[in-house]
Order: sequence, then C-alpha cells, then structure tokens
Amino acid sequence: MEYEFTLKFKLPTVDADSDELIERLGDVCGDALVGIGQPGRLALNFTRDTDSAELAIVSALTDVKNVIPQAELVEVAPDFVGLTDVAELMGVTRQNMRKLMLTHPDGFPAPIHEGSSSFWHLAVLLQWLQGRDGYCIDPLLLDVARTTMQVNLTKAASQIERRIQRVVRELVE
Repeated sequence: MEYEFTLKFKLPTVDADSDELIERLGDVCGDALVGIGQPGRLALNFTRDTDSAELAIVSALTDVKNVIPQAELVEVAPDFVGLTDVAELMGVTRQNMRKLMLTHPDGFPAPIHEGSSSFWHLAVLLQWLQGRDGYCIDPLLLDVARTTMQVNLTKAASQIERRIQRVVRELVE
C-alpha cells in the first residue's frame, strides 16, 4: 500500500551544500520529493509503498537519519490541522466543519491549541468523523494520521522533565 506523508527537519549547519544534500537523499529516498525552502530546513514528501504506515514512516525517518545523522525532526505530517485542512481532505466546506463543531459541542474533539487559529490532531478528527453519516474516511489516511500523531507526541514527550511527567500523569489519569 502507498502511504503519503511529510517529514520536516531542522538541518545542522555543517550540511550547507543543498545540492549535494539533495543528491545524497535522492540516492536513499527515491520515493520522496525533497524540498529546501527556508534556510536550515528540509522537507521530504514521501509516497512509500510498504505494509503499514508505521513501517513507512519509521523506515523513512531511519533513511534520512542515516544520510544526515544530525538532522533534528521538527514534525511529521499530516498531523496538526485546522478546520480548513480537514474540510479539504473530506471534500466539504470549512463552514460545514465549523457547523459540525458548533452543533456537537459535547462530542466534537477539543483542539490541541485554541485561539484565533485552532488546531487538532488529524487522526482524532478523522476518528470522530468516521462515526458520522456522509463521511467516507480513507483507511490509509487514517493509518498515516494515527502514526504521525504518535511520532509527534513521542517527540514532544521526550522533552518533558520526569518530575513534571509524574505530576501531570497523576492529574490526567
């Protein structure tokens, strides 16, 4: 099965030659479109053919880290989304998604960031939509979204001090 996802990295300063870097990555990640836009950043859009999203993403992360060991993972996508992003994926309008949010205040998933722009984990929204009539969820997209969320959560959790982890676990469990 083909899984589509994006890996975003912060590059070490030692890898300044972007042409050489793209060539090295191309040798290992032939199933990715490599982009270097913002200085010091790298994005690889993968279409990887494997048995699972987990295998696709983990093998891609391994491939990149083998080429650029000092590269720092910033984010795996798709994961963090706004209502417009989800609407586009579902083939509906942003207003439709907003109406769902407003008419299901007790059931609609809470955002991970709320403000003038709110963001959710894509997997959480797709799982919620899966139980609604009229929404056809692509199982490959859901598998990728679940896996990208797990990678991003694991990355974020690795930065938490153990003392804070214990206190927060006690409060939320």
